[in-house]
Amino acid sequence: MASSVDLGGNLEDVVTQLVKSGRYNSRSEILREGVRLVQEREAKLAALDASIRRGLEDADAGRVHDLKSVADRLDAKYAAMAKTGS
Repeated sequence: MASSVDLGGNLEDVVTQLVKSGRYNSRSEILREGVRLVQEREAKLAALDASIRRGLEDADAGRVHDLKSVADRLDAKYAAMAKTGS
């Protein structure tokens, strides 16, 4: 399916320069890569949303630890690692 896009002056200039420089072979190649990058970003955002949702569900279910106890445990862990050189 063919598409027609209006990128506006600034983006048109960028696309033109990228093709002229030889970095890309065509305008279509640039637009395909742009859409792929948007897909990647959307997938990362979806994964982040899922992680946040799991965290909120854990908090709602009481599966949390107070910051002080976690920090104390980490301090002890890394102090022991420093002593043994691990």
